[in-house]
Amino acid sequence: MNIKKNFSLKFHNTFKINVKANFFIEVFSKSDLFKIFDNDELVKMKKLILGAGSNILFTKNFDGLILNIKIKGISEIRENFIKVYSGENWHKFVMWSLTNNYTGIENLSLIPGSVGAAPIQNIGAYGVEVKDVIYKVEVFNIYDKKIEVLDNSACKFKYRTSIFKNEFKEKYIIISVIFKLQRNGKLNLDYQELKNKLTNIINPTSINVSEAIISIRKNKLPDVNSIGNAGSFFKNPIISKDDFKKLIKKFPSINFKIINANHVKISAGWLIESSGWKGYKKNNFGVYEKHALILVNFDDASGFEINDLANKIKNSVKDKFNINLDTEVNIL
Repeated sequence: MNIKKNFSLKFHNTFKINVKANFFIEVFSKSDLFKIFDNDELVKMKKLILGAGSNILFTKNFDGLILNIKIKGISEIRENFIKVYSGENWHKFVMWSLTNNYTGIENLSLIPGSVGAAPIQNIGAYGVEVKDVIYKVEVFNIYDKKIEVLDNSACKFKYRTSIFKNEFKEKYIIISVIFKLQRNGKLNLDYQELKNKLTNIINPTSINVSEAIISIRKNKLPDVNSIGNAGSFFKNPIISKDDFKKLIKKFPSINFKIINANHVKISAGWLIESSGWKGYKKNNFGVYEKHALILVNFDDASGFEINDLANKIKNSVKDKFNINLDTEVNIL
């Protein structure tokens, strides 16, 4: 077990924020976890579980121990059920599923991050949420020092959240996820942008859908290898039908999607762009010119500066639309 001290996190977060952790350990196996939590000195430390660092903004050095989960492996435990360890790259798993003729996660192509982060955030895009294909989640219980398996309902998945992000944030470390996928299953083509991309294909396959999604994302989202970012910084707010009726009278061009009889999802990107922030740049940070939901670190900005920008955007949207924006990115 290699414990690194005063360790730079610049290449362990996609915002590329140059902060340090007091201690840093890479976790390659379940046995590594047992060793760490059998060590009295390590147990006492403040801890952060880190995957690919694609959904986090560091605003200061981390005064404690970071566990970087790198447990890897993909296996079919039986037909339609695939066990994937948390350290696997999410997009590579999507590509694996397509190569093996599975459908269900093609709409989630090119989302940055690790497989272990997917259930925490309940990642979603283009009409699909990962909760719809998660069968079970294998976790390490930090308090009891034992392995547990939670079924889908126990994870309490909601829009961009789960128990792993809320009440059990400090209790569980995700080891692996068991997905239930289908061979040649029904494709989700609900989003107009996706339909437009597939116009010339008569009977699109899951591979066609994935390729279309990749093309769309590359066209409007910055490459994390070139520009520091964490993807969508804010969640799309969900408001009541009554509030929506008032809003659309005042702003008839608002971008929205009806969720159910009582709720409507509003595009956070539209709210931010309509508040004048799209393409904003100050010093080495700003709002991406092609997508208002993306806050970016152009060079060597601090997390504090980016968080301050996020707060200004939230206040601006609140003042204009009376809607509160919640961050999708975890801020430390």
